[in-house]
Amino acid sequence: MTTVASDTGVGPLLRRWREQRRISQLELALRADSSSRHISFIETGRSRPSEEMVLRLAEHLDVPVRERNALLVMAGYAPRYAQTAFDDPALAPVREGMERLLQGYDPYPALVVDGVYDVVAANRGVEMLLEGVAGHLLVPPLNAMRLTLHPEGLAPRIRNLREWRADLLAQMRRQIALARSAELRELYEEVAGYPPPERADGPEGSVPAGKADAADGPAGSADRAVDGARAASASPAFALPLRIEHGGRVLSFISSIATFNTPMDVTVAELAIETFLPADRATADLLRSLAP
Repeated sequence: MTTVASDTGVGPLLRRWREQRRISQLELALRADSSSRHISFIETGRSRPSEEMVLRLAEHLDVPVRERNALLVMAGYAPRYAQTAFDDPALAPVREGMERLLQGYDPYPALVVDGVYDVVAANRGVEMLLEGVAGHLLVPPLNAMRLTLHPEGLAPRIRNLREWRADLLAQMRRQIALARSAELRELYEEVAGYPPPERADGPEGSVPAGKADAADGPAGSADRAVDGARAASASPAFALPLRIEHGGRVLSFISSIATFNTPMDVTVAELAIETFLPADRATADLLRSLAP
């Protein structure tokens, strides 16, 4: 009798995670203290994994917490990880800790986003950068990707928009491959479809329309464009900076993202704290001078 492998169920899904991680059955078996034969039987649906085995394989395959619940349900078990609302009293220590972190990072920008990039907390440094953003983009829930890439958001003021946009979209594609979120994919299709912002001098990296002082005239605009090019060439090579105009000056930031270690809740697992460190002394000095 020939056994035909099924394309549905927990086994094929585990196989897709393993292939995505580029791990062989033998390597996964060694990591999970099992045998390659047993892994093969699970993946083809010939063997039903225990709840412990599902969690063990998910752990070694670095499956996101939300997707671990999906694996458990497909295997016939109850979800293991809760999904607590962010404003639930149980998450008060998490909220308070993040709020202290954001306040402590002032005057440098810092914010917290969830799994679809909705902003759940931000400090005054971020609020400063949002000056001039269209009102409809500031209606809660604010979305970090929409705020950054929308033609009426920060995009017209980002000097290196082409590079920054490409990096953000690549980040979203990697997350979609992991999370398989329909909401995230819909957001990606929206922001990837935004038209490029109109600029006074045409190419990205030039002064946005309406930003040069009227008294400057064409020569003033040219000087600003040259200064912008010089600043871009002086940017640190170890990370892509965000170069954004604010108040007639160009600020340069290096961003970093932090997540919680070993989360046991879906909501907490999908929170990310993004901080923006000044990439040059001029940016740091300006932010400190603006701090109350």
